[in-house]
Amino acid sequence: MRIVVLTGGIGGARFLRGVRAYAAADGAAVTAVVNVGDDAIMHGLRICPDLDSVLYTLGGGADPERGWGRAGESWTVADELAAYGAEPQWFSLGDRDLATHLVRTTMLNAGYPLSAVAAALSRRWKPGVDLLPATDQRLETHVVVEDGDGQRAIHFQEWWVRHRAQLAARRFVFVGADQAEPAPGVCEALAAADVVLIAPSNPVVSIAPVLAVPGLREAVVAGPAPVVGVSPIIDGTPVRGMADKCLAAVGAQCSAAGVGALYGARSAGGLLDAWLVDEVDADAAVPGVAVHPVPLWMTDDDATEAMVRAALRAAQSR
Repeated sequence: MRIVVLTGGIGGARFLRGVRAYAAADGAAVTAVVNVGDDAIMHGLRICPDLDSVLYTLGGGADPERGWGRAGESWTVADELAAYGAEPQWFSLGDRDLATHLVRTTMLNAGYPLSAVAAALSRRWKPGVDLLPATDQRLETHVVVEDGDGQRAIHFQEWWVRHRAQLAARRFVFVGADQAEPAPGVCEALAAADVVLIAPSNPVVSIAPVLAVPGLREAVVAGPAPVVGVSPIIDGTPVRGMADKCLAAVGAQCSAAGVGALYGARSAGGLLDAWLVDEVDADAAVPGVAVHPVPLWMTDDDATEAMVRAALRAAQSR
C-alpha cells in the first residue's frame, strides 16, 4: 500500500508517527507532503518549522513537553542575540535547532532545492517516511490583521508567535503561491497513491498552503486514491493551537462538521471522500461525505495507529 499524507504542524507530525507504525507493521510506503507556509528567514537563516517538526518527532529528537524544537535544548546563542538587541527577539532559536537551520541555509545558498535539503536532513534523522516539501519555491503565509492603525499584513510567525493570534485576522495570503509548483515527487506520489490522508492539522494555515500550490489540489482531487481527512477539532475545541482564530477569519465554524464542510465533498469539487471525527462529534454531518466517529485523541502511539487504521478502513468502505 502507498499512503500519502498532507500534513503540517505538531499535530500532523504526531499523526505521522501512527502512520509510520502502521506502515512498519503492514509493509506500506508513506510519503508526507509537508506545509512550507510557516517558513521564514530569521537572522539570515531559513527556518522550516513544519518540516523540522516532522524530522524531530519521527527521528526521536523532539521536545516532548514543548511539542516543538529539540529535546535537551540550550539557548546560549539566543541569549547572546538578545544581548545585542538583535531582532526578532520574539522568535528564539535553540542551539541544537540552530545547527539544522545552518545546514539547510548553507545547502540552499549552494543551489540545492528544498526537497533535496529535506532528503539530506532525513539521512540524519531517519524519519521512516519519504519527506517532501509541498514546493521548492518560496511560499509564506501572511496574515492581514486589524488593529488601531488599520489593516496591515504581517508574517504568520509574527501573528502566531509574537501576538499569539490575538490580533484580529481578516484573511490569510499565501505569498508566492501563484509562482510555485509542486516539489519533485509530489504529484507522482499522489498519482500512485492507494490512499490520501489529510492529517489533523490546522486546515487554514497548515493544509491550505499545501493546496495553494498550483496543480497540487488538482492532483489530489483527480487522483485515483480515496481521500480521508481527520478532524483537528474535538467537541468544538482545537486539539492543539489556535485553529479557532484561523477558522473564524475564513468564516468557518470551529467544529468537526465545520472543518469537514470547509474541505468539502470530493463529489462536489471538494476534497473528502470520508471524514473521521471523534466519538463525541458522532452527530457531525458533512454533505456528500461519509462521516466515521472514532476515538481521535492521540494519547500515545498505539492510539494514533488505531486512528490511522480507522482512516484506512474508511477509505476502503467509501
